[in-house]
Amino acid sequence: MELRHLRYFIAVAEEGSLSNAAERRLHTAQPSLSRQIRDLEMEVGVKLLERRPRGITLTPAGRVFLDHARMALLQVETASEAARRAEQPDKPVFVVGFLIGQEVAWLPETLRILREEAPGIEISFFSLTSPELALALMRGKMDVAFMRRETQTTGLTYKFLIKEPVIIVLPISHRLAVNKVIKPQELAHEIFIGPARSPVLKSVIDDYAKKVGITLKPAYEGENISTAMSLVASTGGVTLFPHYVKRWLTPAVVARPLQGEAPTIDLVMGYNKSNTSALLKRFLSRADELVGGVKKQIS
Repeated sequence: MELRHLRYFIAVAEEGSLSNAAERRLHTAQPSLSRQIRDLEMEVGVKLLERRPRGITLTPAGRVFLDHARMALLQVETASEAARRAEQPDKPVFVVGFLIGQEVAWLPETLRILREEAPGIEISFFSLTSPELALALMRGKMDVAFMRRETQTTGLTYKFLIKEPVIIVLPISHRLAVNKVIKPQELAHEIFIGPARSPVLKSVIDDYAKKVGITLKPAYEGENISTAMSLVASTGGVTLFPHYVKRWLTPAVVARPLQGEAPTIDLVMGYNKSNTSALLKRFLSRADELVGGVKKQIS
């Protein structure tokens, strides 16, 4: 098994489409990508992807394999970074992680502040799921991460940034799409797409459903934003996501606010409390400035 097989598989899983992964992420031909995925499945010995008319979904085995594939690549990247540091021991590196999708809003201001604080430092960026970011922080592979407030962690501290309202994402052709706001009770009998890799978001959704007196039992689970959008479009179902997902909507889906008091989810900066980096301390001290700069850009 080669690393490219893992990269190809992750790209297809995250895009939810062979053609999108081939064109946008990998810059290769779709037939070639399909062969690589088949080779990987043959080597692993199980089917990892379900090929559907409107996209790709992961099998149960594929979901398990995706977790390990991401971690394997993270470990390889970490090893490469360690080797580069050994070659240039006098050149410091500051590693920042982003919850997938959040880098669009937060990376520019983050980079500006870090450049002001340490003009000569090398800065590395990674985009991962929130549990993966927590793991990287706990292992000392990352200095700071924009993430959720994960509970199953050891030694991490969180600094609050913003509260994001949770919104409904549904097909543009859905009967509810004509509404400016949607009553939560309208969702009770819809096909629901749940979050597969975000226990914090799942907890927020479960608490909200209980509060408004509805049951939201996932018929499918989206591994990431792209997969969730594909599932919404192909099944005619609905999903709930934090507001930032509006920047990632495909033409086939729309977002609508919930009527009444919508649930919210915190975005925080996480870091390991044993990290003694002076740059980390200075960066955290400018968190209010960082939030203000991002709000100006997206307002």
